[in-house]
Amino acid sequence: MRKLKLQELNRVDNDTYKKQPKTPLVLVLDNIRSGLNVGSAFRTSDGFGLEKIYLCGITATPPHKEILKTAIGASESVAWEYSETTLETILNLKKQGFQIVAIEQVDQRTWLQDFKMDFGKKYALVFGNEVDGVSEEILPHLDACIEIPQMGTKHSLNISVCVGIVVWDFFKKIKYE
Repeated sequence: MRKLKLQELNRVDNDTYKKQPKTPLVLVLDNIRSGLNVGSAFRTSDGFGLEKIYLCGITATPPHKEILKTAIGASESVAWEYSETTLETILNLKKQGFQIVAIEQVDQRTWLQDFKMDFGKKYALVFGNEVDGVSEEILPHLDACIEIPQMGTKHSLNISVCVGIVVWDFFKKIKYE
């Protein structure tokens, strides 16, 4: 066994990547405090070929030092858009036919592993602030709310880890089920 060299990975350049078919998912980052978390979301989005990232409220936008550090160039390949409010973004995405799914701990949540997708629809996954979660004002506009089961004492995951878990689960369902 040996590690593959970078040239053996057959990665495409940014122009080719932008023209490739995308996974029908977008991310909505709702007031994310850490640019490192935003950069990680870009990198995950690039890895799974997501359509776009919406950066809302206080969420940092490229070129930001912390985003560039963790995105490692993914902020150049993944389409993104900034909006002052998450609610505005959610309402616009709903008009475009997206199913709006937040990852949050609420009384009417669905466990991630139990969430059933409608494969004819596009999904917008909303990830909230590291302390306060998703904005309260968007809750009435959600089509679903997902929670990742946890057994520890903290009852929360870092957003970068959460994005990775949820995007992988959706990607797997879209591509392999």
